[in-house]
Parts: sequence; C-alpha cells; structure tokens
Amino acid sequence: MASTTNHVNQQHDVVVVIVPLPAQGHLHAALELSRRLSSANIPVYYVSTTAHVRQAHSRAAGWDPLNTPNLNFIDFPVTFNAPPTNPDASIKFPSQLVPAFNSSMQLRTPITDLVNKLGSISRRVIVIHDFLTSWVVQDVPKISNTECYCLHTVSAYLMFTYTWEAARPPVPPEAEVVLKQLPSQDGCTSPEVIEFAMKQINVLQDAGNIYSTSRAIDGMYLDLTEKMSVPKDFKNWALGPFNPVDLNIDKKDRHYSVEWLDKQPASSVIFVSFGSTTSLTEDEIRELAIGLEASQQRFIWVLRDADKGDIFSGEVRKYQLPEGYEKRVSERGLVMRDWAPQLEILGHPSTGGFMSHCGWNSCIESISMGVPIAAWPMHSDQPRNALFITEGLKIGISVREWERRKEVVPAETVEKVVRTLMASPEGEEMKRKAMELKEAVKLAVMEGGVTHKEMESFVAHITR
Repeated sequence: MASTTNHVNQQHDVVVVIVPLPAQGHLHAALELSRRLSSANIPVYYVSTTAHVRQAHSRAAGWDPLNTPNLNFIDFPVTFNAPPTNPDASIKFPSQLVPAFNSSMQLRTPITDLVNKLGSISRRVIVIHDFLTSWVVQDVPKISNTECYCLHTVSAYLMFTYTWEAARPPVPPEAEVVLKQLPSQDGCTSPEVIEFAMKQINVLQDAGNIYSTSRAIDGMYLDLTEKMSVPKDFKNWALGPFNPVDLNIDKKDRHYSVEWLDKQPASSVIFVSFGSTTSLTEDEIRELAIGLEASQQRFIWVLRDADKGDIFSGEVRKYQLPEGYEKRVSERGLVMRDWAPQLEILGHPSTGGFMSHCGWNSCIESISMGVPIAAWPMHSDQPRNALFITEGLKIGISVREWERRKEVVPAETVEKVVRTLMASPEGEEMKRKAMELKEAVKLAVMEGGVTHKEMESFVAHITR
C-alpha cells in the first residue's frame, strides 16, 4: 500500500473512506464530497489506484487537495492496459476506460484490510463508494462497526427514470411530460460495461444513497424516489452540486482562456466542450468547425481526445481542423487543445451558452453558473440528461435527437442551434430560466438552505 498519509494509525471517533470509480466525472465528484466532509472535521480517506489518485489531484480546480486538513489519500498500485480511444466506434461509450474500471476490482482485498484496520481504532467507519465500485466494497458490511453509502454521480431524475420504466408509478403531470419522452438505452453503453454494472448491482447492500444533485434542481424526483424507498429507514441525501457555486479566481493565476474571455462582451461566447469521455470523428469535427464559423458567434472550443484509462501514459491524438481555420476565426474563436478550466469558463460573465455532451457534472456546473445548454448527448446517462435539460428544466435546446445518433450533425444544424441559443428571444428565455435556477441552487447551499441542511443532516447521521 502506498499512501500520502500516515494517519491510519491515529485513533478517531468516526472516519470516512471514499472509493470512487476511476473515471474523471466520478473521481471529481468523490473528491469534492471528500473536501466537504473533511471540512466538518471528519478524517476522510480517498482511496483509488495510484494513477487515479494522481489524476484526481492534478485536476482539482482552485484548491490543493494535498494541503487540506483531515483529507488523506491512499493509493494502491495496480497494472492495467490503457488503450487509445476509437472515435469511429459505432457506440460512443469510452470503451478505452473499461480496463481501468476492471482494474479497480483489484482493490477489494486492500480496501477490506484498510477498513478493518480503521475499524479497530475507530468507533465507526463510514464507507462511501461509487455505485460502480459496489463489488469492491462487498465485504465491508460484514465488519461490525461499518456502514456503507452509495454515491450516485448522477441526478435523482436519472435514477428515477429506471424505477418509472420498471413500475410506472403515478407521477405529477410535469414529470409525466418528461418521462413519456425517455430516449431508449440503445447505443448508450457497450456490452462489457453492462456486464461490469451487473456485477455491482448484484452485491449492493447500502444504508442510504447520496446524489450529486440539489433539491433545487430535481427535488420532485427525490420525493418520488423516497416514496418508493424500501425499507422505509433507507435514506437519500442530495448533497450536490459537487462544485463551488461562487468562484474566487486569483487575479494572478488566470488561465489564458479566461484572459481571452475578459476581452469579450457579456454573454457573447458559447463554450463548446464534450467532456473527458468523448472523441469526435473527423467528419463531426469538420461539420462542427464549419457550423461554428458560419454562426458568426464568439466561441471557445475545447478540441481534445477523450481520456485514456491512464491519462499520464502515451501519446494523445491531435485533431485536424480545415486549412487556415484557426487563423480565420481568431478574432472571435479560441480553439483549445488542452485541459480547460471548465467551471471558470462557465462562470465568466462573457460566457452565454454551453454546447455540451450533457454528462451530469457538466450539466450541474452549467446550472450552477446560470448558463443554458445546447445538448448533444453521446453515451451513458447523457441522452436522458439532455431531455431533462431541454424538456424538464427548459434551460436548453437539442442539437440532435438520440434516434439520429448515427448520423453526422450537419454544419447547418450547428449554425442554427448556436444562433438560437446565443442570439434569439428563445435563447434569452432559456438564459433567464438558467439564471433563476442558478439563484435557487446558490440559496440552497447557503446557511439555512436545503442543501446546507441536508449536509448537516448527513454529518449528524454518520456521527450519531
């Protein structure tokens, strides 16, 4: 066992062990939750493979995880392949990450040993694990003074869609409108991921769920979920968003993209980014490039390959743009090929829209910053998140329907969607709704707000 801490031998009342899935969105949500719990004066142990603990550190935005009181990191060296991405795969799911997912299963014995050790010197050990690391922690409930909680790095709305499809419970009319339009699961994941997920589902044995959402965003779906909770003492907490809702950017430490935004008019820039798990084909890049140029709107476009299982290994594919493109658009477009400070870009007053794959972290960051979304889902939970953004919350516009996912989105569609979002009365209305939701989320995390109270309730529950 390698570790950045020697605190495992110190005696404590209650300690928390957090076990994320080794993929960026999951690592990030678990790290932010670790930070919040450690600030409640609870020792927290963030545990993953060596490569993924390093990844979590390297992408923490605006704070230093290694100098945070009560936050400890334990990493276990495991070996796995990190194949390159395949942008031409028929299903967009990032299959290159599957070896890393499977590698996390090697942590079952080391994590059980760690919890046993902590349990021998603590009154209670709380294990918070990603839904997709349930298999790793399956031995933990047999340890007498432990409790397990499942971290869902998704919305309560998404989790409820599965319940609704299976049982069709009655729902309010505003939920029914959305649920009756649910896109199919076809093309969302690959067979090997479904197999991996089934292994997790078969061993679930938790005392409660934690959701990466806020009751200000999808409280109705949390209420519906709670009505159907069995047993009745099973608890659900919405502790998100797992990102700051107020940004304090150090003036000396500004990223070049933020400095570029400083020179643009208010709400004039669309931010284009498809997250850490999507690779575009050459055809998709060409049409997107032409559409952005034709829209005549200002943009920041993050043009980078999806993460590999180990982001520190090997070469990264460089995308080609049409000849002379970057020079032609240089007055109003910035093409970035490196990791982008997404929250800072979304939180900048010059940013007025976000073209996104609708991964849940990106959705909730956009909501937190009051930015409407051009929804272009690629895989996993994204098609359903896109429906929630456009039809449920009404803070976005669809780039293409999920049924047409195998078609290349033409430049004309990109141009039309960008203009609608950025320069039309319809876009203005989405922006207004997005700003209202931002205020609601902000109030929720402040003292006395619903999220703040929910975090207090969770801390009181685990330290009871």
